[in-house]
Amino acid sequence: MRRGISKLRRDTNEKGHRMGQIQDLEQRITAAFSRISAGVEALSAAAHAATPAALAPATPDPALQEALDEERMAHAQLNERLRVLRDQSAATESALRSEVEYLTGQLDAQGLDIQRLSATVAQLRDDLARLRQAAEQGVVDPSLINRAMMAELEALRATRAAEASEMNDILAALGGVLDAEEGRAHA
Repeated sequence: MRRGISKLRRDTNEKGHRMGQIQDLEQRITAAFSRISAGVEALSAAAHAATPAALAPATPDPALQEALDEERMAHAQLNERLRVLRDQSAATESALRSEVEYLTGQLDAQGLDIQRLSATVAQLRDDLARLRQAAEQGVVDPSLINRAMMAELEALRATRAAEASEMNDILAALGGVLDAEEGRAHA
C-alpha cells in the first residue's frame, strides 16, 4: 500500500512536470500570436498610409512572407505538441484515478478484516475469562470450551484472510514491477 502511495506521488510529480510543459507551450503560442498580430498591424497601417497609386497590387516582402510562414509552422508544431501533452496528461490522470480507487478498495477490505479480527479477539477474551472462572469454581462447562474453540478458530480464519489480502497486495505490486522491467528489457 505504501508503494502504491509513493507511486501515486511520483505520478503526480510527473503530471506537474507535464502541466509545466503545457504552460510553457501556451506561453510560446501566445508570443507567436503577438508577433503575428504586430506584423499584420504594421502591414495594415502601411496599407492605410499609402496613396491610391500605391494601393496597386504589390509584391509581398519576401522576408515578411518567410517570417509569417515560419510562425505558422511553429504555431502548428506547438499546437501538435500541446495536443500530445494534453492526451498524455489525460491518460496519466485516468491511470492515477484508477490507482486511487484500487488502493481505496484495498484499504476498505483491510479495514473490514481488522474489524472482524478485533471482534473475534474480544469474543475469545470473554470466553477465556469465563473458562477461568469455571476452572476456579471447579466446574467444567463443555459449552464454554466449545465457544472458546470456535472463537479461536474464527480468529485464525480472520488472520488468514488478512494475510491472504496482504499477499495479494504484494503479488500485485510485484506484477507491476515485473511488467515495468519487462518493458525496459524490450525497449
